[in-house]
Amino acid sequence: MLISSSSRKGARWTTFACAGVMLALAGCGGSDPSAPASTQAALIVPAGDNVVLQWEQAHLQAIRTVKLGPPISARGLAMVSTAMYDAWAAYDARANGTRYGDTLRRPASERTDSYKAKAISYAALETLLDIYPSQKSSLEALMVKLGYDPAVRSSDPATPEGIGHLVAQALLAYRHVDGANQLGELAPPGPGGNPVPYADYTGYVPVNPAMTVAVATPLSAMPHPEAWQPLSYPNLAGATVTPAYIAPHWGKVLGFALTRSDQLRPAPPPAFGSADYVAQVQEIIDLTAALDDRQKSMADYWADGPNSEQPPGHWHLFAQLVSARDKHTLDDDAKMYFALSNAMFDAGIGTWEAKRYYNTSRPITAVRYLFNGKRIRGWGGPGLDNVDMDGAAWIPFQPSTFPVPPFAEYVSGHSAFSAAAAEVLRRYTGADTFSASVTVPAHSLKAEPASPAADVVLAWRTFSEAADEAGMSRRYGGIHFRAGDEAGRQLGRSAGAQAYLKAASFWQGDARP
Repeated sequence: MLISSSSRKGARWTTFACAGVMLALAGCGGSDPSAPASTQAALIVPAGDNVVLQWEQAHLQAIRTVKLGPPISARGLAMVSTAMYDAWAAYDARANGTRYGDTLRRPASERTDSYKAKAISYAALETLLDIYPSQKSSLEALMVKLGYDPAVRSSDPATPEGIGHLVAQALLAYRHVDGANQLGELAPPGPGGNPVPYADYTGYVPVNPAMTVAVATPLSAMPHPEAWQPLSYPNLAGATVTPAYIAPHWGKVLGFALTRSDQLRPAPPPAFGSADYVAQVQEIIDLTAALDDRQKSMADYWADGPNSEQPPGHWHLFAQLVSARDKHTLDDDAKMYFALSNAMFDAGIGTWEAKRYYNTSRPITAVRYLFNGKRIRGWGGPGLDNVDMDGAAWIPFQPSTFPVPPFAEYVSGHSAFSAAAAEVLRRYTGADTFSASVTVPAHSLKAEPASPAADVVLAWRTFSEAADEAGMSRRYGGIHFRAGDEAGRQLGRSAGAQAYLKAASFWQGDARP
């Protein structure tokens, strides 16, 4: 299997292959299977690979283009992976689908990859078009490339295209009323009287006025320093923006394995102003003041901000590495992505429910309030490490054009998404072994273009190590406190375990709609 090369966020990705041009890994033979590998290639799925991976690639590109936000993207990934799984299940001797159970089961003579691939493709296309209508041309181009007519809309359950259409329609009908407000029907219309997809319908209003990041903040601008605060800053185009809280209603979304909205809610974080809380704030100040190149590279690599596939999609890329390493069949990938995406979907729901319930302030508000008028050491911008400043002007180690994601701090979404994904991949592969690495090139960071001074290799022997690093990266970046990271990891592990067991019960033929 040959894997071609390109770049992602400036980093050079490790890939898994046994073609002689890349390092041998576990399963390829000839080397230490516990040793992290390193190559200069980025994973791009060749046209000959199975359609699950090809639709995964198309989906991640849609996420990068449309920019719906992490929990919404996690839902989309779960929807498409579930549609593909449901289409695949009709051609398996044992598996049940999530909406039709075993009622679409096809005879043994049709249980071939060609039938499965066609049904999966029609299910994927219809679901993707529902979520990303603006990406119609590129999505239909993939169908044509695969040799299928994107205009076909059959409801005949005796045909692969009919199977694909039926499972997609059933899934979409179910998800259109799941509380995500994808169609915008639950909220007041936007400009021109048009519905606003995914709009909040719970009436969330921030209790703090917007803070201007570029100037020192007076105490009067933070009337509720314990609570989330909007931020104003220049975007890449130079325009000042003040993003609204992303998806404050997300705790009301119907999940996959969740049985109630607060099922994963962690215990409260340290109370604002308490000794434990102030210690966490001081830790963030100290961390960001003296970051080394490796820590800066971690913060930048895992950021997954605008124009990326976002945190859930990041782990879908890792799953492609696993697929290549373990020589997955189409069947393997249909099941793996079904479990993986639904685990992160549930993790996103649990995380956003906790964020809304606790509504805690980000470090930028806490530092500027608690250390207002006090001299501290901090990161002062590109090339300005460990400089003396008034706490009222503290900034996180992030690009000035996207200093902090627009939603509450507790708990960390990166930690939860990553822990959920690691739990599923560990269970699905039967081991925690990952043995992967990525090279962050010199002079490539978004927050500080002159850093790192030399290439930095980030290596993970296990999925758990990668997930923990993702969580820790948000503390290095000044985005999350210790409690938010640690609670997010626990939430994610719980979500991953529950979702994996439910997903497996479907492909084992035990669960029914």
